[in-house]
Amino acid sequence: MNIGRVTWRWPWIMALGLVLAIGVVLAVLWMEARRNRARQSGQDERSRIEVWSLDEDLNTEAGIRLFHQWRNLGRLACLLLVLTLLAGICLAGRPSTVDTTEETGHSRDIVLCLDVSGSTLPYDREVLVSYLDLVGRFKGERIALSIFNSTSRTVFPLTDDYDMVTKELRRANRILKGVQSQDQIDKMSDKQYQDISDWLEGTQNRKDVTSLIGDGLVGCAALLPGFTTKESGRGEEAEDRAASVVLATDNVTSGKPTYTLEEALKLTARTGIAVDGLYSGPKESLSDESTQEMRRLIESHQGIFLVQQNGDSIASLVRQIERRHGGDPGTVRQSSLVDSPGWWVLAMSLALGGYLILVWRLKR
Repeated sequence: MNIGRVTWRWPWIMALGLVLAIGVVLAVLWMEARRNRARQSGQDERSRIEVWSLDEDLNTEAGIRLFHQWRNLGRLACLLLVLTLLAGICLAGRPSTVDTTEETGHSRDIVLCLDVSGSTLPYDREVLVSYLDLVGRFKGERIALSIFNSTSRTVFPLTDDYDMVTKELRRANRILKGVQSQDQIDKMSDKQYQDISDWLEGTQNRKDVTSLIGDGLVGCAALLPGFTTKESGRGEEAEDRAASVVLATDNVTSGKPTYTLEEALKLTARTGIAVDGLYSGPKESLSDESTQEMRRLIESHQGIFLVQQNGDSIASLVRQIERRHGGDPGTVRQSSLVDSPGWWVLAMSLALGGYLILVWRLKR
């Protein structure tokens, strides 16, 4: 029910409360009428007998003035009680107003695609730490995390629940803290081994093969709306949002994948998904053929190929990807129905406060 700019979300409660209030008032008036009739009947009977009455002694100018004052205060108290009841009934109907806000944010989806094979696992923590720092500046972006080895596992799907994202990234950061060097691995406890094993669960479901880069990329791209492996191009579920994948790997494949990296990049390019590569491996392998092939394939599809040199530089590398694919921030106008009890609570409080003061005064 709308009245002006105010909307009552539960008008049926207001109607019910009003009916109950009217019923109570009518019942009180009926009982008072019965009491008056009984009192009048008693007076008629006493009129036949000569009795002494205090009313005659109070029938003075001062007594009449105090009586009128008492009656007026009583009427005012009754009015305030009625106003309190009406305000309470209105509050029960949940008065609401339409709140219109404009939110500015980036309409983009980002999938962080991590190779968690043995050769890249020591370097993945640095990538996660960088994204953990960037999440605090996200506004409107949706981010997902997928890890892969011979098979893929989604750590969390596309979401803008940054509290949950932060929690998951911190957990992954803690778990991977002990695998950055062989010395750290040797000092790991059984619980740490178990935590890493649980986190990697589902990424090694194919025997005797590891680090299937193309399959991992396809699995990550499948988290984005509109991705399809069909020739028809972008699927019907595609949204008007920029989509990108950050592929962190050393491009060292062991085994026969379903999709090669080149085939996977063709699929993502056909569906309008940008793929940037972040080399995660030892510096000694930068000149290897696999690394150079990864660079060539990424850049041939208009992606950015980056090499992480140290912990401080990774954040700047990720920001380069963000600047290139971030796009212009958009403004979204949102309207929502929000409870607006403020003035009604104030009115009820004032009326009830005035009623209590008058009742205290009447008792004196």
